Amino acid sequence: MRIDRRFWIVLSASLLWALVVSAMFYRLAAGGRRRTEAQHPVVVASKPLPVGATIARDSVHLRDLPESFVPVGAFSRLEDVVDRPVISPIQTDEPVVEARLAAMGSGMGLAPLIPPGMRAMAVRVNDVVGVAGFILPGMRVDVLVTGRPAGQPDSVTRTVLQNIGVLSAGQTIQSDGKSQSIQVPVVTLLLSPQDAEALTLANNDGHIQLVLRNSADEKAVATGGSRLHDLYGVAAPVAAVAAVPVQPEPPRPRVQSWAVSSPRVHLPPPAAPTPKPARDEVEVIHGKQKTVEIFAKGSGLR
Repeated sequence: MRIDRRFWIVLSASLLWALVVSAMFYRLAAGGRRRTEAQHPVVVASKPLPVGATIARDSVHLRDLPESFVPVGAFSRLEDVVDRPVISPIQTDEPVVEARLAAMGSGMGLAPLIPPGMRAMAVRVNDVVGVAGFILPGMRVDVLVTGRPAGQPDSVTRTVLQNIGVLSAGQTIQSDGKSQSIQVPVVTLLLSPQDAEALTLANNDGHIQLVLRNSADEKAVATGGSRLHDLYGVAAPVAAVAAVPVQPEPPRPRVQSWAVSSPRVHLPPPAAPTPKPARDEVEVIHGKQKTVEIFAKGSGLR
C-alpha cells in the first residue's frame, strides 16, 4: 500500500513539472516571435470612405502592423492614395488596398466605377418600370421591350438584355444596406457598347420594363418572346401584304419601215371567155314521157 501511494505522488509531480516546463517554453517562443517579427507601415483610413469619395490627406494615416497582418495590395506611403477615387467602401482603421481604389485621374463620382470597355447609360423609369423604387445600386436587372416590329400585325414582348448591373439610382451610387426603396426618375445601368445600342433602340422604338433579379443568379435564360395572340389564346392574325405597284411597260422603240420599190411587171390582159355555141332546145312529149331535144342553131331544122 505504501508503494502504490509513493508511485502516485511521483507520477503527479512529474505531470505537474511537465506542464510548468511546457508553459515556460511556450511563453518564451511567443515572446521571441513577437520581438523578431518586423513591423511594416500601412496606410489605413482615418474615417469611413464611401464609394465615389476622393481620398484627402487628412482622411488616411500610417500605422505599423506586423508583417503577417499586412493585406495584399496595401500601401506604405500616403502619396500613393491621396486624390484617388474610392470604388468600394472603406471603414475606419481599415487598411487601404489597391482593389478598393480607382486609377489616378479617372475622375470623380460615377466615372471611376465604370470598368474599361464598359459604358454607363441612364434610363428613365417610373414606379412600375423601376419596380416600385427597389432597384438600388449594386443590384442586377433584366430589360424587356414591348413593341410591334415592322411588317408584323401583332405586339411582341422580348427580353433583350439580361443580368445588367445597376450603377446608380438617381444620384445615389451606394445603397445603405437597409433595402429601403428610392423613388428616382432615372437609373444608370452598366452596359457594353453593343448592349447600349440595343437598349437605346428599344427605348426609342418601344416600351421598356426593368425586371429585378437575384444578384447571385447569373444564368441567362433563352426566351422566345410573348405575342398578344398567345396571351389571349386566339389565332395569329395574318400579316397584311402590301400591294406592289405595277410598273408600266417601257415603251418599245418605234421601228420605221422603209418600202423597197421594185420594177413594174406588165402582165398580159386576161383572155376573153369563149362564147358558148348557140343551140335550140325542143321539148318532145310522148304520152306521159317528156324529153328535150337539142339542135345546133342554123342546122335547118324546121
